[in-house]
Amino acid sequence: MHPDLPAAGDNKTVLIPGPAGLIEAMISGPRVASAQPGYAVVCHPHPLYGGAMSNKVTYALASCAQNAGLYALRFNFRGVGRSQGVHDEGRGETDDTVLLAQWLGERLPQGRLLLAGFSFGAWVSTAAAARLQPAAQISIAPPFAKYFADAPPPPRPRCPWLVVHGRDDEVVDYEATRQILEAYDPPPQLVTMDGVGHFFHNRLADLNEVVLPFIREHFAD
Repeated sequence: MHPDLPAAGDNKTVLIPGPAGLIEAMISGPRVASAQPGYAVVCHPHPLYGGAMSNKVTYALASCAQNAGLYALRFNFRGVGRSQGVHDEGRGETDDTVLLAQWLGERLPQGRLLLAGFSFGAWVSTAAAARLQPAAQISIAPPFAKYFADAPPPPRPRCPWLVVHGRDDEVVDYEATRQILEAYDPPPQLVTMDGVGHFFHNRLADLNEVVLPFIREHFAD
């Protein structure tokens, strides 16, 4: 095992040099054995509205990856926690995501990459996919028509792509997201959750039941 990586089931906080300074990240070891463990990079919601790697949906995504036998890396975007730099409206945050995925991939050269993100982080991780070519992509409540209304949607990841969105999302309009997703060729797998708001209050268990089987399907040994 590489010395930068935690033992199975353990967590390790690291500061990784990035384009705008140090990036605070937490790496979590897989909870189940895998001959060639993959690795996930998980992006948190909007940093100007309280988003951080401690966000419960971000944590849930990383936990699902661990339970599927992957290493999981969560990190704070620029200007959050101990991460240096300032918010860059998704541009620099995408650069940081690419750097961290490459950093983790160098330590797990036989592993395959899962990119995942929630809200703002869903957009960033999808944008990063064009430069990383992940094995699978997960986007939770992606705000294609909100924070990035003047920017075209990111290119479609060339891999299996799961999108989960609550029909009653009070922050990111569900119908706007659905229309944008349908324009992709082919459209991603969209799972609609009724009675669910943006932050999945009291519904994380339901989210896990969608996300975990998807990861297991695409990262089976």
